Amino acid sequence: MSVERLLQNDINDSQRWIDKADGVYKRDLAKRIELINWVLENMKNPDNNICKIIEFKMDESLIKIKKTDSIFELNPLDSELRILNWIFFQV
Repeated sequence: MSVERLLQNDINDSQRWIDKADGVYKRDLAKRIELINWVLENMKNPDNNICKIIEFKMDESLIKIKKTDSIFELNPLDSELRILNWIFFQV
């Protein structure tokens, strides 16, 4: 199975669950869909090094995490970083 197909299947699964979810889980599913779509869009250009792009996005998240003092701000950033890490592993 290609990476694109795997990521698209994950989007489909996430969209099925998002209607049944609430709270933080719903927010994480929405973010997962958003980030996977972002990666798929960047993968359309063969000149893009998708791994470098994802690493850069992960580095941005880490910088934001290091700058925050609030647990409420940290939680979504941590979720984003974990999602990006999973996507990076798949790619």
